[in-house]
Amino acid sequence: MLRIARLRAVEILDSRARPTLVVTLETDSGLRVRAGVPAGASTGSREAVELRDGDEERYGGQGVRRAVAHVNGEIAQALTGQRFASLEEVDATLIDLDGTPDKSRLGANAIIGVSLAAARTEAAQYDRELWQHIAALAGAPALLPVPHFNVVNGGVHAANNLDFQEFMIAPLGAAGLPEAVRAGAEVYARLKARLTAGGHTVGLGDEGGFAPALDRPEDVLRELVAAISDAGYTPGRDGVAIALDPAASELRTEDGRYRVAGEELTSDQLIDRYEEIVDRFPVWSIEDGLGEDDWAGWERLTARLGDRVQLMGDDLFVTHPAVIAEAIGRNVGNSALIKVNQIGTVTETMAAIGVCRGAGYTQMVSHRSGETTDTFIADLAVGAGCGQLKSGAPARGERVAKYNRLLEIADARPELPFGLTAPAGDAPGA
Repeated sequence: MLRIARLRAVEILDSRARPTLVVTLETDSGLRVRAGVPAGASTGSREAVELRDGDEERYGGQGVRRAVAHVNGEIAQALTGQRFASLEEVDATLIDLDGTPDKSRLGANAIIGVSLAAARTEAAQYDRELWQHIAALAGAPALLPVPHFNVVNGGVHAANNLDFQEFMIAPLGAAGLPEAVRAGAEVYARLKARLTAGGHTVGLGDEGGFAPALDRPEDVLRELVAAISDAGYTPGRDGVAIALDPAASELRTEDGRYRVAGEELTSDQLIDRYEEIVDRFPVWSIEDGLGEDDWAGWERLTARLGDRVQLMGDDLFVTHPAVIAEAIGRNVGNSALIKVNQIGTVTETMAAIGVCRGAGYTQMVSHRSGETTDTFIADLAVGAGCGQLKSGAPARGERVAKYNRLLEIADARPELPFGLTAPAGDAPGA
């Protein structure tokens, strides 16, 4: 049983110097855990809604004192002193207490902070590492994931003219997690050297990637391929592959076209461009290749490229089990990005992963552009057996914390498999 003796939230800063909150939960047995809440910049319209103060005289309206007050007031009053048989009961209570379909009354940021803290508490009460407890909840083999390092930032994540939001390197061919992290760091260093030699700025975007003055995605891809080779790795799935997040909802114009490097493209023209990119470069995954409202375009994109690359929905799926199920029924995409604050509770996050797994859709656990040093998502990726994690560049403390947590797990449990999928026959949990 989980019995909460004290629940307290504090307004803190995230990695973009914007407010977020940290939640501390104490049990009647004296156990004390904390959870930092992430926040996104590129958000889907159907995401669970963060509660911001709207006071322009304070943090430009981005303060979260109302969300903090809800944790310290109404949520604490509802949960403190009660006995809960499981995390699922805690999350159900939070959802019922809020009473809205998008968690907008109490704030998704308030609710997810409490849910994350409750998950950590439950794991500790079972005397398990967090990833072990998540594996038990998921009923899936634990798996050390392939890290996807966001090494070039554009879109809303950087002050440059690059329309595509993220260019990632993925060491798919690495022999293990430590080797994958090493590959990411080495390619990142060689990319910095190349950009510097080419006269480009090596300032960083929100997620730690470089933000060079390059406009065309193809120009960035050429630099990435060269940097991978410079670092001594093979560009491609047997070595270091490339993943893209164009964040196409941000590129959508009022007439339904897409603005890329000064051109306005129809959905089909953008699909043609993706096909050319996949033909020319070692791109293995494309996230949010089309806008969240372009379902017909997504169907055509999936028919064209779904058997060649991973097509991942983020703004389109918003980690929502029902939305993902709808996409599966319409043959839209073949993968889902998983963000705990996008849906608002850990239980619903696990349900979204379960829907994907049942349909054969891959999953990638993800950070947000506004992060704390909390490492929950690293344990989530391992325990849920997703096989993929993206947490920005191998730089900046809030990003590196997640990769370092993976390294700690790998060191403590070297027998855990590494890769996109667990070997056949692996038992659930560890």
